[in-house]
Amino acid sequence: MLEDEYQIDFFSDNGFIRKQCPKCGKYFWTRDQDRSTCGDAPCDPYSFIGNPVFKKKMELAEMREFYLKFFEEQDHTRIDRYPVIARWRDDIYLTIASIADFQPFVTSGQVPPPANPLTISQPCIRLSDLDAVGRSGRHLTTFEMMAHHAFNNSKKEIYWKDHTLELCDGLLDSLGADPMAVTYKEEPWAGGGNAGPCVETLIGGLEVATLVFMDLKQDKTGDINIKGDQYSKMDNYIVDTGYGLERFVWASKGSPTIYDAIFPSIVNELMGLAGIEHELENEEYTNILSQNARLAGLMDVSEKANLFELRKQVASSIGTTVEKLSSIMEPVESVYAITDHTRCLTFMLGDGGIPSNVKAGYLARLVIRRTLRMMKDLGINVPISEIVRMHIDTLPEYPEFQENFDVIEDILAHEERKFADTLDRGRRMMEKSARHYKKSGENIPLETIIDMYDSQGIPPEISKSVAAEVGVEVDLPDNFYSLVADKHSKSEEKEEKVIPFADRIAKLPKTKRLFYDEPNRMEFEGVVLDIFEKHIVLDNTLFYPEGGGQPADHGTLTVEDVVLNVVDTQIYNGVVVHTIDDIEDELHIRKGDLVVGRVDEERRMAHARHHTATHIINDAARDVLGSHIWQAGAQKFRDRARLDLSHYKRITQEELDQIELIANRTVMENKRVLSDWMDRTEAEQKYGFRLYQGGVPPGKMIRVMQVGNDIEACAGTHCTNTGLVGPIKILKTERIQDGVERLEYAAGEAAIKAMQDLESLVRDSSETLRVSAEQLPSTIGRFFDEWKDLKKENTKLKEDLAHARVSQLITDAETINDIRVIAKTVPHADSDELTKTAGELTQENDVVAVLISELDGVKIVAAAGDEAVKNGVNVGLIVKEMSTIVGGGGGGRPNMARGGGTDPSNMTGALDRGIELLKEQLE
Repeated sequence: MLEDEYQIDFFSDNGFIRKQCPKCGKYFWTRDQDRSTCGDAPCDPYSFIGNPVFKKKMELAEMREFYLKFFEEQDHTRIDRYPVIARWRDDIYLTIASIADFQPFVTSGQVPPPANPLTISQPCIRLSDLDAVGRSGRHLTTFEMMAHHAFNNSKKEIYWKDHTLELCDGLLDSLGADPMAVTYKEEPWAGGGNAGPCVETLIGGLEVATLVFMDLKQDKTGDINIKGDQYSKMDNYIVDTGYGLERFVWASKGSPTIYDAIFPSIVNELMGLAGIEHELENEEYTNILSQNARLAGLMDVSEKANLFELRKQVASSIGTTVEKLSSIMEPVESVYAITDHTRCLTFMLGDGGIPSNVKAGYLARLVIRRTLRMMKDLGINVPISEIVRMHIDTLPEYPEFQENFDVIEDILAHEERKFADTLDRGRRMMEKSARHYKKSGENIPLETIIDMYDSQGIPPEISKSVAAEVGVEVDLPDNFYSLVADKHSKSEEKEEKVIPFADRIAKLPKTKRLFYDEPNRMEFEGVVLDIFEKHIVLDNTLFYPEGGGQPADHGTLTVEDVVLNVVDTQIYNGVVVHTIDDIEDELHIRKGDLVVGRVDEERRMAHARHHTATHIINDAARDVLGSHIWQAGAQKFRDRARLDLSHYKRITQEELDQIELIANRTVMENKRVLSDWMDRTEAEQKYGFRLYQGGVPPGKMIRVMQVGNDIEACAGTHCTNTGLVGPIKILKTERIQDGVERLEYAAGEAAIKAMQDLESLVRDSSETLRVSAEQLPSTIGRFFDEWKDLKKENTKLKEDLAHARVSQLITDAETINDIRVIAKTVPHADSDELTKTAGELTQENDVVAVLISELDGVKIVAAAGDEAVKNGVNVGLIVKEMSTIVGGGGGGRPNMARGGGTDPSNMTGALDRGIELLKEQLE
């Protein structure tokens, strides 16, 4: 970053001088002529612990209000926080900074900000330093980024660098900070596709604020390189600040750790549950915590070597051994981490996150399972929801968490049960994997441990423990969870969609889409703007192009006496392209021709009914299952539709019936379906982020649909009233992945047809069983009970038959080298019968049985007693070769094998070959 970016009048006007830190080499600004270091860790240790830098101790709520009020008095508009689940983004899953609230639409200039300038206190979640939480004394997964933002462009500047620094300095002064102790360190910043020069604000060795002057955008052809990526200048430029609420509170109290500053009551409660004496009044104990936190600020504790080095330094500074220090600190650090993680879950689940194996749900489950493992290690035997409840009780400013607690509690109880099952299953799976690596003489690589966690949920500590029991080493870094979280924190980069015939499209104006203004009209006139291959572009159209899970309209285009079938409709950069089917003769249409378009009304209305029904069912599901319900995908067809919902457990039949009932009530109320094009910011402020159930549409203006109580940004076609949807019939539900339930349903005529098909099945079943439909359940139940009884009787008869055969076969046994050999054809026996008979025969240790039968092909079973196996018998090899002779396959262990084939004509040859192999093995 160019040095000129930091030549700011505020510094020169207020007695600052620019220096270069001899330790890190970075430049910084200070009023203190004698200062040499930048004030940041590791160049400077924490000096505020036990020596607060502000004039008054403050709690979180008090500090937040002080900050927001300060900026309101400086003409900033206070706005409400956004959710920690980044519903308005499709590139990240969690809100990682206050500026993330305004990316990409506001920061790019497409959409105006909700206020300008504004101030906010935004809860954020970052899991990239997950393993450092608790250990460092300062790291948190969840933190509030207090911020003020100004959005400038070439037409209007709100304020830029000078006033930003003036505001920051004024805030610190109002809190009573010593101006000589404050330093401003130069550091380029990049994130979320933007970048710019940045000034970090430091006091007492602690970074308390970051002031970013965002004026760059990521651009592969850009000429500015920051942290390995190319950037170019933006047309607009933004003040992006972040003040750490928790760090301000910590600095105001001077507590040994940030956890003791912001969670004192919960930390103490958990320490008691873990049986740890956490007495901050004890000078020796507090000294250990403080020294640990001070030195942790000097290094990255995410890596194993650094953690060990930290322990050595702290132990040396307080005159104790590393072992003793570890025994004191490790349980305390776990309590700190549990306290932090459960607050993270409070926000994640309180804002509607659902644990799963994908996206934000994956990260929620990662935090839950890490917390449960630490609780188990410490012997904290309370439900994890009880600790979450403690946090909610300390957060009255978030009443929505209290309202959602019943669902949060149920989710966490469900996850605890699943985790217990995972641990039991995981130990067995890991033991098997470890034995494989031991046999090959290899250590278990980190990639395998990560895969075991990703695919099976097996915690790395369990993997390491089981591997050690087997005698295999695992290279497990201290930052394992950080690596995994980082891997899953961003969505996969989408491939840029290649637009066919892009050059032709670029020259054309956007198509006027009539289907929004006149949804019931199916015929229109349009002028041909372009024709290429089988594609036609008109100046306007009623044909709906595929999108939002809704298939494209079909129909016809007529010019004079030529009728063309439209078989597809797509939209590219606002231009609607109609595709016609193959024609044999030359296409007699030219640019400028007037054509008449007719939409296939039956197809359109089927899609419109199913699209409208999707909104209705989504709203009904939210009523029945809870406010956490979120659309994870949808698709509409002519005869049915499906809706994928985020939900943490299977939907019961009773819940399904209730959803269907509520949905049909909405239909019968015949409510008007409303649509309106709205400014994105206005729509978000009015309706919240539930707008983006079906995805995040681009642009300044978005189409907002209200169907019953469901309000979403949606570009599809809909019925004008809910009554036009007709009956809604839910056909089935299934779990398509962990945390996602799929509902399949039909609406209108499709629903009638689906119900008729179901009635036909019932009618046919009744006729087959010769009972009325009302008697079907009891009749089927009776038949099923009888079938189970017959199955048991059949099994018993097979066992009796096997006993009878055994005595006969034993008398016919041939002795070869002291081993009794039975090789026989058993008429009309299935594999189970042959297996039971062979098993009975080989209860005698000196018996080998090779049995073959013809029943639906050829069945072969062979078994050998222990003595026979010791004498070299391997029936697995015998059955394998016999099966090949009868045109099939088989094999097994030396003492038991099964097989068969499809060629009964070679049964005798197969049996003869089996006897021959057996004799060879016994010689």
